[in-house]
Amino acid sequence: MILWLIYRTLFDFPDWFDEIFGKALFFGFPVWLYITVSGFKIIADSFAPSKLQSGLLLGLAAGGIFGFTTSLIALAQTGGGINQVWLLSSNRFWQEFALALFTAFWETLLFFSFAMSVIQEKYPRWSALKQVLLTAGILIIFYLPNAFIRFDPVTAVGQLVMLFLFAVGQGFLFYSKHNAYALVLSHAIWGMVLLTHNW
Repeated sequence: MILWLIYRTLFDFPDWFDEIFGKALFFGFPVWLYITVSGFKIIADSFAPSKLQSGLLLGLAAGGIFGFTTSLIALAQTGGGINQVWLLSSNRFWQEFALALFTAFWETLLFFSFAMSVIQEKYPRWSALKQVLLTAGILIIFYLPNAFIRFDPVTAVGQLVMLFLFAVGQGFLFYSKHNAYALVLSHAIWGMVLLTHNW
């Protein structure tokens, strides 16, 4: 976390570089190193090819629910109508969606396939709620500095609460299915909804 914070503070690369290459270095490489040294194969099992189809379908459904709920909240706040169908025909939309998939992949790998799997292995007698809350807490601690750097305190707290609730939902999804594909797609869809509504 400290290295990632230093990297984001010292360097101002484009978002696409950070999400693809920066997170590969600071999120992906430590996980790969842990698997190599420890032989802990459960992490890779969450990305097993046999889980791809069911994971994508589940991720589409979960992402749709997250996205629909977020859209309703945004609609209630703005009080106006929305018409976002045109976005699907925009090249920019699909570029952002591809970037969202990279973001979702690295964050799912680090916080759920890695961190939550290790928590489940170390504390097998813990309830699902404890495991999920600890995982969500780790994610929030990771994002805490960045939130207060980017936003004023009130907005930062709101962003962190929303992120925590999302992480809890993702945590329960991972707990029940141990399928990273579902989390990647639902995360990407949710992120695109936030982007669409300028959150």
